[in-house]
Amino acid sequence: MRGKFPSRKNGRMVHHEGLLELDAIYLFETSPEIVRYREQPATVQYPDGPRLRRYTPDFELLLATGEVVIVEVKPIRFLEKEEIRIKFECIEEYMHSAGTSFVILTDKIIRQQPRLSNLRWVYHEAARIPPTKIAAQIAMSRHAERFPASIMTAREFLSERHIDPFSLLLAGMLRCSLETPITFDTSINISTEADDGWFWIAKEYGF
Repeated sequence: MRGKFPSRKNGRMVHHEGLLELDAIYLFETSPEIVRYREQPATVQYPDGPRLRRYTPDFELLLATGEVVIVEVKPIRFLEKEEIRIKFECIEEYMHSAGTSFVILTDKIIRQQPRLSNLRWVYHEAARIPPTKIAAQIAMSRHAERFPASIMTAREFLSERHIDPFSLLLAGMLRCSLETPITFDTSINISTEADDGWFWIAKEYGF
């Protein structure tokens, strides 16, 4: 099922091919480690034995570190087929030789629950136009002593600065557990430099 997603990070509609790609987009939109992304970036040619084959990735991610990661979204059952497995082994080898990070995100990774449902809920609760970084920092500084707090309580006192806690979660300034379903009673706290990320999609690749 093809569709379009109104991406806040990219400021445009993003095309997706299938529901698994749509679920991956929710992870990209909610990860503070991903600055922006684009679907189906430039086609590359990679060697497969004596032949050159063409490949167009599903996504290209730009990370907060400045690194670019190429992403393929693929159901894990497809990778069990030998011809597909060999194809992506060739692609991965080519990407590595070109100094490009390449990762395959499967449904097992993307559709971890309740993480995915939690992140979708947070995304849709957050303001469509996020606060500026300066405004968010001022709000956090003003109310730092009130954390940890429930989402409901934080929403009440942050509203004085026209800020919502969901936007701060998406910015990585606040954090909460994703291991259980999130509700308005869920406790959230300030992220610190000692914290090891709010959540990771592929930690070994930096996001």
